[in-house]
This record gives sequence, C-alpha cells and structure tokens, in this order.
Amino acid sequence: MSETLIKTFASKLIAWYAVSGRPGLPWQGNRDPYAVWVSEIMLQQTQVATVLERYPRFMKRFPTVKKLAAAQVDEVLAEWAGLGYYSRARNLHACAKQIMTEFAGKFPSDPVLLEQLKGIGRSTAGAIAAFAFHERAPILDANVKRILARLFAIEGAMQDKAVNDRLWELTTKLLPSKPVDMPVYTQALMDFGATWCTSRKPVCLSSERKCPFTKACQANLSGQALLFPQKTIKTKSPEFDCNMLLIRSGNSILLQKRPDKAIWSGLWSLPESPWTPREPGVKNADLKPVELLAGALPEEGLVLLKKVSKGIKKTAEIKHVFTHRRLWMHIWQGAAEQEIAFANMDLKWVPLGQLGRYGLPQPIKVLLQGLNLVRGGDLKS
Repeated sequence: MSETLIKTFASKLIAWYAVSGRPGLPWQGNRDPYAVWVSEIMLQQTQVATVLERYPRFMKRFPTVKKLAAAQVDEVLAEWAGLGYYSRARNLHACAKQIMTEFAGKFPSDPVLLEQLKGIGRSTAGAIAAFAFHERAPILDANVKRILARLFAIEGAMQDKAVNDRLWELTTKLLPSKPVDMPVYTQALMDFGATWCTSRKPVCLSSERKCPFTKACQANLSGQALLFPQKTIKTKSPEFDCNMLLIRSGNSILLQKRPDKAIWSGLWSLPESPWTPREPGVKNADLKPVELLAGALPEEGLVLLKKVSKGIKKTAEIKHVFTHRRLWMHIWQGAAEQEIAFANMDLKWVPLGQLGRYGLPQPIKVLLQGLNLVRGGDLKS
C-alpha cells in the first residue's frame, strides 16, 4: 500500500474539485441536516438529472423534518412517485417521525446515532455527518468503492464482507485531517467517481484529461482499469405475467392498496391477479375475464367483477423492468354502473381529479394518463 497516496489523497482530490467538480447543485453548501438527508436518500439509485428536478419540489412540499413527520404517508408516496424504490419514501417518513419523537426534531451529529435511524445506512450517515456537522466520517457508496478498488487494485467482489471491510478501512484512512475540509472532500469524492473515475469510461483511458492519480493508481499502472472493481456474474432476470383490473364508475377509478411486503408496497394501484412465471408463447385468450381476474379482488370484490364481466376487454399490455425482474401487466378495462361500497379498506373508489393525492406506481400513472382518463394536470409527473 502506498503511504504517500494515503497522505496526499485528500489534498489532491480537493484541488481537483476546485477545477473539475460539479458546483451549483441545489443541495450543495447546505449545512441543514434535513436538506442533506433528503438529497442523500433521493440520490440513492436515482440519476442526478432526475433529482435536480424533483428535489426542489419535494423540499417545497416538505420544507422541514417536522412537516414531513406530520404528513400522511400517502402524501409522501405521491410526491415520490416516479423516483422508484418506494421503500426510500416510506423510510423517510418513518425516520422523520423517529427524529421528532426520539431527538426532539434535531438530527444527531454522531454518525453512529444517525445510522440507527430508519433507512440510514453507514455511508449515508457518514455523508450527513460530514456535510452538516463537519464530522470526520467516511462514506462508501458505489462510486467510492470503484475509486478505491482501482487505486489499490482490490480483488474480489465488492459484496464480500472481507472486501467490504477492507474498503471501509481504506476510506477511513484517506479522510482529510481537518474537519473543516470534510464537506468539500466528501463532495469531491462523490463527483470524482460520478464524472471521472466512471464505470465504463474512466478518464485514464482517454487522452483528453489527466487523472490526478495516474501515477499512483494500481489499476491504471497495470492497464486494468476496466477490470476493477471485479464484477459478479448476473443471472437472467425472471419474467412474470399478471392481470390488472381497470374499472371506472362515473368519474372514479377503483384502486387497491399494495401489501406492505410486496413490490410497490404501500402504493395505490389497480387490483391485480397473482404474478405467474411468464411462459413464451402461452396466451390467456381462451380464459374468461372472470377466471383471469378472480385473484385480483377479495371475495366481496367478486360481486362487482361478475356484474361488469361481460363488458371487460383487454386494452393494454405493459412491460415494466424492475432491478431484478420483469413484469408483463395485462390491463383489462370495464365500467360499473355504480360504486359498490367495500368493507375492505384497501379497496377504494378514487375520483379522477384526486389521483394526484395518492402514491401510484409510475407505470400505472403513465397508463391512466395515456388512456386520457385524467387531464395532464390531475396527476403529478
């Protein structure tokens, strides 16, 4: 290991940031831990360009942790719609309540305490502590793992505990000695991985720009930059089919709340049948709609289904790609003469003009807009 690299890394990275960093992002330079926290959670698994659009709107809707904690979870999910990974939004809401009840509305500065909060992992805790409180706390997101794996030629899958422990040890050793440098250093580390030491086109493979660590990076010196970090072999994502029921009664749509332990948990969606493994070439054409959709509704909903079954037609087929699976949604549309009241609180008739108040899965929101069932302004994009 190069002790010289460890001693000079922080100062070189900060100098790089002064010339080549990404200044002016709306969450930068903000020492409000709430604002830092929201941006860090939103940036997880979401592109910066998308967050640039959605972050200001979310902060306007929920400007303080107190406002977020006091909101209904459906309001938070509705504002989060389109960002994906909805557990992040539920955890935000739960964490806000936790901060209000356990910490009197104030974020703790200790990264160990931050890590105990709902939805905050070790790296996110480090980022909040560094940005908001100038704590010498390390971060280790995917970008940082890639930087370290290349600098020190770390072999093994990043998911392996021994490798992960090694990376945490390194990222801690590389911290600047002065706490006051932590915000700019942490931002520089994020920017360097996102813009220069990228996964497919690191600048060391280009003649246009010169990496400040060219002479120290072990992966670059051995001509193996693209081989680090070492990747695990991905298996093919499984594919599934499900049937969804789109029933309209007058000016309302029938929605069903998703189970807590399911994809899109807690969101409102169209009633759907159980997912079944997709078999190429197998079609449902020979089955009656009632047979296809019986599993989409609880027993009391079957009364409604039988009443409208003759008018149900398949109107759309949507393919939605998740991180680890693909889903083919077959949309069956019909109309009910009147709204049937349900004792089941997870079934609800929602007026078209109020759909924007509910957290809807993005493909379902797009579907309803595409079918012209709502005006563009009724659903938040």
